[in-house]
Order: sequence, then C-alpha cells, then structure tokens
Amino acid sequence: MSGTVLIVVTHLLGSGHLVRAAHLARALARGGFAVTLASGGMPLRPMEGEPFTFVQLPPVRTEGVDFRTLLDERGRVVEPERMATRLAALEELTTRLRPDVVVTEHFPFGRRQLADEFLAVIATAKAINPRVRILSSVRDVLVTPKPARIVEAQERIARLFDAVLVHGEEDFLPLDRSWPVDAMLAAKLSYTGYLADTPIMGAAQEAGEILVSGGGSAAALPLFELALGAARHGAATWRWRLLVGRGVSEEAFQRLVAEARDLAIVERVRSDFPALLAGCALSISQAGYNTVLDLIAARRPAIVVPFDAGAETEQAIRAEALERAGLALCLRLSGQPPMTAEALVRAIEARIGRSVPRGSLRPDDGGRAVAAVKLLLAERR
Repeated sequence: MSGTVLIVVTHLLGSGHLVRAAHLARALARGGFAVTLASGGMPLRPMEGEPFTFVQLPPVRTEGVDFRTLLDERGRVVEPERMATRLAALEELTTRLRPDVVVTEHFPFGRRQLADEFLAVIATAKAINPRVRILSSVRDVLVTPKPARIVEAQERIARLFDAVLVHGEEDFLPLDRSWPVDAMLAAKLSYTGYLADTPIMGAAQEAGEILVSGGGSAAALPLFELALGAARHGAATWRWRLLVGRGVSEEAFQRLVAEARDLAIVERVRSDFPALLAGCALSISQAGYNTVLDLIAARRPAIVVPFDAGAETEQAIRAEALERAGLALCLRLSGQPPMTAEALVRAIEARIGRSVPRGSLRPDDGGRAVAAVKLLLAERR
C-alpha cells in the first residue's frame, strides 16, 4: 500500500466537483493508495462498489448564483448545529485515518464559506502526522474573486499546501488564464491532464439527433428553454433530445416535458450519456468540466453555451478555448444582442455535419495525478 489519502469535497450547485474528486479517488486507489472520499454536498448516486471509502456528511447546497447562503436538502438555511456536526465529523475522520495525504477539492481557491472545515482537516492532519502532504485539487479554470480574496488564498497556499494539482493541460488552457500565478504558486503547480474515466471514442456510424444537455444543476434551464424554442423552428428537420439534470426540480422538469409536446424527447440524465453523445448529429450543452471532456472524447459537432449568470466566468473561458481549438462553436446567452431561438437554429445549420479535428487534447485516467502524489511522498522521505 502506497499510503492513506483523504479527499475532502463539497459540491454546492452542480455535481462536477464530486465527479472529479471521485475520478481522482479511483485513480489513487488503482495506484495502491487507501483512499477515503468525504463529501459534504448533496448525494449524487450510490457509491457502493467503489475502490475507495465514501463518507457522506450532512449535506449543504446553494441555489442559483448565491454561493454565500448555504441550504440544507429541504432548501432551508442551514443551522449552526449542522455546520458544527460536519466539522466534528471531519476532525474525527482525519484523526482516525491519520492520512499521509490530504486533498482539498477547490479550496483555498474557492469554498471560502467552508474554510473552517478545510482548515480544521489540515490542522488535525498536521498535528497527527507532521509529514503529511497537503494538496489542493482544482479544475482547469477558476472563478477569479476580489483581490483581497486572492491574497488570502495565496497566503494559505504558501503556508499550508505542498502542491496544487491542476486537472487540465497547460498548453491548452493554463491556470493563469483565470487566476494570477506568481512565482510561489507556479512552483507548486502540477498539471495532471484532464481527469476523466470516460473512454476515448470515435464518432458513431449513425448520427441522428440533436442532443441538449445541461450537467447536473438547474442552471441549464434557460438553455433548455432556448433549445425548445429552436426545436419549434427546426422540428421538421431534426430530432431533439433534452437530458435534464437531477438538480432541476420535478415541477420544472414536468414543465419542460409539457412544453416539448411532440417537439423533443425530454428525460432525466442517463448513464449512457457518452454513447448518446457519440451517436448524435450535434451536441448543445453548457461548458462544465466533465461535459467538455465527454465532448472531446465523442468528437461530434458541438455548440457550447456557457453558464455565465452573475459573476461566473469559468465556463465562458473554457468554451472560448474550445472554439479556438476548433472543437466547438461558442454562443452566449447573455451576449448582445441576446441569443434567440432563431439565432440558435442558424448556428445549428452552420455546425451540423462538420468534421471535428482530433487534436492533441485527451482525457487522462489519473495516471499523471497518481505519479505526482507519489513523487511528493518520495520527496518527503
């Protein structure tokens, strides 16, 4: 056994952070580590049968773009008692595991509202094992906060963290495209490649429908409404399928079903999404981390419409990088003039049937991340 790893993650809106943390946990388990993944977000799916131990904390979540207000599973503002229970559970778990490696997903670059939890895990781990390695795990693009918060994050990285695993490719989308990288941070960055369990697939022989997807959250509702509007204009030409995430309420889901009538199939997200994607005529989606990896693997014509409400910039930066690489067409819901159903139909007509370059961008199964962790542990000795 290579050592014990504790990964701590809380996804608040969509499911991307948990999905990526689980990919990393599987890779580390394959690499010989004893891995525990502690999740503080809403349950995503059963985790039995995984090669790692899964611990579910009393969940918290957010709604819309209000990331400051934490809610429970019923949509109520969380009570201090719940937060105290979560923190105590994490401290007990860390004490019991005595980890060689602690990985904090997204912190300290984000999740400031949960800083007490992450800092408690780090402090407990260091008190038990002064040789523990502390790593931050981040996606390719971050949301740049206010300058004071950048200073706070940089200070924590310098003082507490041994390395930052960046799950992306430096030559495709370097971290400094979205976050200021000084000499201190640059020395701690380790690019692992785009982390995914998705197998690399070529295009299917039969490509039939327009597939519209929006990840796991309700943030894609405006995109689904736009797609149904476009379906009214192109219903005689194309078949449409909308895959709606579990974060969309049943009421909103049924409203989409009723609105679609005979225009489109509307259903909840499916486990065979990669296969559906590989066989579609064209994909319309947001530009979340895991969705983009599926697009790259499938190599189907694609339109990406990044979630950019409020101050969100992450998906827009990634979508623009895809467009520069010729892998997708980027459209903006909040552009000027605003995106319309008619404009989406024109974009589909321009994109559908086009070949997609293979390029050099490939999902990684986590081998590079595992190698980076093992190197850090070797340097400790």
